[in-house]
Amino acid sequence: MNSMINEKVNIKEIEKKAYEIRHWALRAVHAAKSGHPGGSLSEAEILAVLYFNIMDIDPKNPEKKDRDRFVLSKGHACPGLYSALALKGYFNTKELLTFRNINSNLQGHPALGKIKGIDMSTGSLGQGLSAANGMALAGKLDDADYRVYALLGDGEIEEGQIWEAAMTSAHYKLDNLCAILDRNGLQIDGKTCDVMNSDSAIEKFLAFGWNVIEVDGHNAGELMMAFEKAEAEKGRPTIIVANTIKGKGVSFMEDNAGWHGKAPSDEELEIALKEIDEKINAMEVN
Repeated sequence: MNSMINEKVNIKEIEKKAYEIRHWALRAVHAAKSGHPGGSLSEAEILAVLYFNIMDIDPKNPEKKDRDRFVLSKGHACPGLYSALALKGYFNTKELLTFRNINSNLQGHPALGKIKGIDMSTGSLGQGLSAANGMALAGKLDDADYRVYALLGDGEIEEGQIWEAAMTSAHYKLDNLCAILDRNGLQIDGKTCDVMNSDSAIEKFLAFGWNVIEVDGHNAGELMMAFEKAEAEKGRPTIIVANTIKGKGVSFMEDNAGWHGKAPSDEELEIALKEIDEKINAMEVN
């Protein structure tokens, strides 16, 4: 963790970054006329805290060996990740408007080698935690001090491979690994409790030997403290269970499974950006 960054970045700036991530994620999905806005909006504070406060990364030296690693296991929510990377300085925000174009570097799921700042190709749900395990284990073997972060979806944790990976993380005492569960309660087919109930996720991760921290996933301050506690935990991996709202920040998208994977129309984008930008402008005044 870069403590110097922590000292310089305040919570209000992080909250503003979260809404800027939402702004650009919506514009990217609209430009592509396809994509996944719901989960991109719910993860915004998580990404803002990680990329602008917690992770030791440098867009001017994106492949430095001791950088922290990030795996977006729920890879379909990459409009949020791409927006965070662009706002951090890895590429120009204008490139976000090429999202999902045939020749674009910004495809519908993160692709390793396409752009700097992507540490793992993801999209097959359930596999990202296994990849993060490998990175964390390599760090242990190399006696490196970087940390690995993996963002999971609560629909995704219905996948069996997640639990094989969770068992592996604990077995190898990967305390340099921190998973985050974006628990918004919805997936493409509806409520997670109706599709395949994952409400007992906290108890399950505890049973698998993990340190578990539950937070409001839209509260930047709670997230910052949770990541600091995770770094201080020794001998076992940590998962931060972040309770979120799918489509957060846009009134007609919030808690609506229909916006899992649908692009807004021109009129819907105008309404959505008006709501998002009003929040950004209010933060600038305050």
